[in-house]
Amino acid sequence: MHNTYYDNNGYDPNNLGSNGYNSSSGYNSGQDPAGGRGTKSPGTGGGGAGSQILVMKKKNFILMIVIILVLAIGVSFGGMYLANYLSGGSSGSTTVSGTGYKLEDATGSSMTVQEINAKVKNSVVEIKTESTQQGGYIGEYVTEGAGSGVVIKKNGYIMTNNHVIEGASKITVTVNDKEYTARLVGTNSDNDIAVLKISATNLTPVTYGNSSKIDVGDMAVIIGNPLGSLGGSVTAGVISAKNREVTLNSQKMNLIQTDASVNPGNSGGGMFNDHGQLIGVVVAKSSGEDVEGLGFAIPVNTAAKIASEIMSGKSDSSASSSSDTAFSGMSYQDLTSESAAQSAGVSTTGIYIGQILTSNAQNAGFKIGDRVYSVGGKKITSFNQLKEIIQDKDVGDKLKYVVVRNNQKLSLTLTLSSKEDYESSQGSGSSNGGSDGYSGSDGYSGGGSSNGNSGSSLFDFFN
Repeated sequence: MHNTYYDNNGYDPNNLGSNGYNSSSGYNSGQDPAGGRGTKSPGTGGGGAGSQILVMKKKNFILMIVIILVLAIGVSFGGMYLANYLSGGSSGSTTVSGTGYKLEDATGSSMTVQEINAKVKNSVVEIKTESTQQGGYIGEYVTEGAGSGVVIKKNGYIMTNNHVIEGASKITVTVNDKEYTARLVGTNSDNDIAVLKISATNLTPVTYGNSSKIDVGDMAVIIGNPLGSLGGSVTAGVISAKNREVTLNSQKMNLIQTDASVNPGNSGGGMFNDHGQLIGVVVAKSSGEDVEGLGFAIPVNTAAKIASEIMSGKSDSSASSSSDTAFSGMSYQDLTSESAAQSAGVSTTGIYIGQILTSNAQNAGFKIGDRVYSVGGKKITSFNQLKEIIQDKDVGDKLKYVVVRNNQKLSLTLTLSSKEDYESSQGSGSSNGGSDGYSGSDGYSGGGSSNGNSGSSLFDFFN
């Protein structure tokens, strides 16, 4: 908004000085306000010239009142516009679009736990599974499992954890007290996400929040099916930490930590913010005699992207997947802790290249022992961060690495290859883990003491 200034056609109605319209000699001279020339007429005491002064003053007063009113209205509307802008506008949210999904930033008034539950209770589902097992004397037997899920599309798509449905021969979903037999659309085991489909319409999908905007201390509401028999249970707490690096089933993940109560059966359920938006998919809790209030959730920014990819055919459980996983063609050593760096004989902590596995990586100029300084313009500070950058790319994309070699930074450009093609050429799945047995989707390995060369220490490669 900008202010409009009124110049009154170039004259000041309040200027009665020597260059104005009324001089001290009693003559009215100068420019006429209407744009013509004035005429000189003798003043007779307080007569003609004095009455003109009074008329002019009256006009000045009315003009001043009009100007003040205009300015007041302008300031009022400007203040309303500014307040509306600073509060995020009347729409209540701004959106961040991804491929096939949309994240919403939280704006406007927060909600109570009761209001949050009323908004999302029909979006959280109960999941029961049956798995057929082989067992000694009794032959085949069926085991049952349970978990939670969230509706992500009104036509029956449901997101949950991979570990909730892994190995299941039958999956049953309960929505609004109605049971459906679910079909597995696909899974992503690295990020522990799975998508199911039921034959239903007009369901109530969750609204994706923006987990990159959460702060420690924000409200966290957990809704799910604890113990597999208490569907619709609500617990509340706060965000205890963001980007907490946790190892689950030998897989490192960056998770949201909360003190809200999480129990077996909550896996796959929703973590909601104080606007009723989904900010995480519950994945785990820490248990033990001395442990209390340690629950974890996959950030929705990660989960939503993975679910969208699964629905578009990119799934590690689907033989008909039309999309390959981007692969750097290298394995890495996680030496981000002082103890791991010392045991490897390196003076600087970081992520180091442990093996060169493909011709793409070799031709790009990488060498064993290079420390990864940055990838795609982002400084690398954790193992999981590097993994996420690569997974966000497609096969054939070019990715700029900056590595440190002999205390000098080198810029190298890598063309990403296909993980599936590499694994097929090896005759097996990922087998590039370190001695600790940890391996990830890009041939990553944890901070073990071996990098695939028996009898050699990391010191031999890094110095």
